[in-house]
Amino acid sequence: MSKPEAILGISAFYHDSAAALIVDGEIVAAAHEERFTRQKQDSSFPEHAVAYVLDESGLELADIKAVAFYDKPYLKFERLLETYHSFAPRGLKSFQSAIPVWIKEKLFMRQMLREEFAKLGCKNPRLLFPEHHLSHAASAFYPSPFNAAAILTIDGVGEWATCTIGAGRDNQIEILRELDFPHSLGLLYSAFTYYCGFKVNSGEYKLMGLAPYGLVDSPQVKQWKDKILSELVDLREDGSFLLNMDYFDYATGLTMCNDNAWEKLFDLPRRKSETELTQEYMNLALAIQEVTEEIVLRLAQTARELTGSDDLVMAGGVALNCVANGKLLRSGLFKDIWIQPASGDAGGALGAALAGWHISLDKPRQPVSPDMMKGALLGPEFDAKDILKIARRYQAPYKTYNNFEALCSDVAGLLEKGMVVGWFQGRMEYGPRALGNRSILGDARHPEMQKKLNLKIKYREGFRPFAPSVIEEC
Repeated sequence: MSKPEAILGISAFYHDSAAALIVDGEIVAAAHEERFTRQKQDSSFPEHAVAYVLDESGLELADIKAVAFYDKPYLKFERLLETYHSFAPRGLKSFQSAIPVWIKEKLFMRQMLREEFAKLGCKNPRLLFPEHHLSHAASAFYPSPFNAAAILTIDGVGEWATCTIGAGRDNQIEILRELDFPHSLGLLYSAFTYYCGFKVNSGEYKLMGLAPYGLVDSPQVKQWKDKILSELVDLREDGSFLLNMDYFDYATGLTMCNDNAWEKLFDLPRRKSETELTQEYMNLALAIQEVTEEIVLRLAQTARELTGSDDLVMAGGVALNCVANGKLLRSGLFKDIWIQPASGDAGGALGAALAGWHISLDKPRQPVSPDMMKGALLGPEFDAKDILKIARRYQAPYKTYNNFEALCSDVAGLLEKGMVVGWFQGRMEYGPRALGNRSILGDARHPEMQKKLNLKIKYREGFRPFAPSVIEEC
């Protein structure tokens, strides 16, 4: 019997560290490091995730053909130096805080990775470094069910690229267009996230959830959209754009935007975290959401024209904007759209492994339906014995069911009474969305349920939305 060939992909040292394992072309396992350490957006080397994916596969590090890291550190360092040079003398404080970390650690990423793997008992793994947006593109195209597809990746920034349009066919990916830093849709959205009082790199979901509370036909939303498109963003017909960097501080500063310039433009001060959310901030969230949707639609149109493909795949943090994705789907630009469930940087680990497999090793690709992701259920699972151990350890009351229908009936009864149920089954989801295996359940008919779940269970703002589940017949 021939020995299995495996590639390990990792993302680390920025945010959302993760590991993913490809064995003979199959996605065997993938997981975020935060799921093991309980540290939200853990950026450390994903030693627990690596240990899990190897354990799931039955392989050891010595069996791995190569380790693929999700971006190219030297290119990222080049971008930092050129950016500081371009904006000088602005950005001295940011330069003084960022560059020593790079010179001390990140420039020696190859050595850092070898040291981390040496701790795990693997002294000299073969290392591959696909570009950041190639990792995103690979995570979008290779697991998809399409033989050929247009590829759209949009995020904050990788090395230089902030958005790419590509074409995938068989086992190859070609990048056709690229938008470079500092002009970034992801960072534009993050700047509004910051200005509305939320945390960058995690609060973007909040901004998207806040937008529906904006008044759709209000003069204020229209006025602010006009100001965004006249003062902040020079948007072209093909979806490419330039940002007016006089309003932004993220390129060389320590904050996302020039607060004074924004306050003058919108006649609205930056909201401080945890203060009241007034209608003005809801309207501002709606304005930038609608601008984002317009840019995504134009980029998708360009991808359609450049590739001639009926199918589209997407990845990158902006691909997690499900409202924009819904409008893109309903636009009819493409017959079918497939979006990587772990579209953020964690998904880069999977993309890096797939790029290593199909591009570096030139392995053939055989698309499967509905996709290769196994419903994104690629994480750890626990059996009845594990659950029983935990219940005993914490002296928790429990009841064992031999009949699944009886369990469902009792849970439905609890939900009807307004109770909240933690539902746990099978393997853990890969990506930021709960897909039924690790979910918090409540009855959507209960008028106080949304607020109850947000404030008492998830400890977050009361306006945050939940995904409704509806039976198929309805």
